[in-house]
Amino acid sequence: MKIVLKKQAFIFFLLLTGTFKLATAQDVDLFKSQDAQDNKDKQTLTDYTTGTFKTTRLINGESIENLGAGILDVKISHRFNPVNEGAYTLFGLDNASMRMGVDYGINKWLMVGVGRSTFEKTYDFFGKARILRQSTGKVKMPISVSIAGSAIWKTIKDPSIPNYVDRFSYSGQLLIARKFNDYISLQLMPTLVHYNSVLHLSQPNDYYSLGVGGRLRLSRRVNLTSEYYYRFTKEDGYVNSLSVGFDIETGGHVFQFHFTNSTGMTDRTFIEETVNKWSDGGVRFGFNIARVFTIVKPKELKM
Repeated sequence: MKIVLKKQAFIFFLLLTGTFKLATAQDVDLFKSQDAQDNKDKQTLTDYTTGTFKTTRLINGESIENLGAGILDVKISHRFNPVNEGAYTLFGLDNASMRMGVDYGINKWLMVGVGRSTFEKTYDFFGKARILRQSTGKVKMPISVSIAGSAIWKTIKDPSIPNYVDRFSYSGQLLIARKFNDYISLQLMPTLVHYNSVLHLSQPNDYYSLGVGGRLRLSRRVNLTSEYYYRFTKEDGYVNSLSVGFDIETGGHVFQFHFTNSTGMTDRTFIEETVNKWSDGGVRFGFNIARVFTIVKPKELKM
């Protein structure tokens, strides 16, 4: 266990220092290529809203933002154990669940991604497409709308789920967001989670919920974020997911530090399978770190 923890700490240190060096040397903006691609639209006197949120994920779930075309985003996320474990486990920091993922911008309206989580040894595959973009000028649109969907594959050994197809679940979301000004953004996320298999015949296969998220700018580089999912389909033993955190911008990169009562980082696990409560100290410290690479440079950015 000590060796594993040291390895995790060493990897985290390398990623943290490497990301700071990349941000300092190149000053890469996560949405720079996307903004450049929008310049053509401005020639038609339509001004599209940018920076509704500072990254493609709000905290656990998706935000309205997309990667620019040709941009690869490598994400590493940690959720430590609950703080109510006390000083013996350094308030949960001794152990963690982790997700490693890769996202890619196909074009200015479509991005895809894949990830693998240690929690239940889960793989997830997702896509997100823009439908409407908030804008002013010739085209006036008060909100941004995107659609997101994912497939989740649980691979942990479980004799109660022998069939391969029964290990899959799916989610579909409608993301509706508005940037009111440079300081406040809000987002609604009506969500459907479908299980191919359930334990009891009395349980439904489809679960409905509504997520609410927001961003409040505290300073030029620091934003307060929050995310809450209300579950309309109730199951005994599970509670609603609530997360609060800070987004810190450093030269175009965003570090996300937060507290959440959820262990999993896929739509199924954090929306429908959260078991810990804020009221009894079942809160986990967590973070998301991303490194961005330009795979295909848009013509607008070529020198």
